[in-house]
Amino acid sequence: MKVYSVILLQLILWSGYTLLEWLSKHDHPEYNILMFFIFFYLAIIVGNFFMKSAKKTLLVTFLSLVIYGSFQLTMILIV
Repeated sequence: MKVYSVILLQLILWSGYTLLEWLSKHDHPEYNILMFFIFFYLAIIVGNFFMKSAKKTLLVTFLSLVIYGSFQLTMILIV
């Protein structure tokens, strides 16, 4: 149940990243990359807070990132 909760919380974080990326669409690409790494770090911190295992946290974070990326790709292909 912890893994499911962490994935949901991280997907909320990735949604926040998408919103901020949309709001800053006129910024330099370097700032968007930096913002991605900040959100990635936040996702790891949130995951580690609940799971207490660095290895599991990284695995779940990458899993939530894949889910987020595949959803974004699907939305791009539909529109």
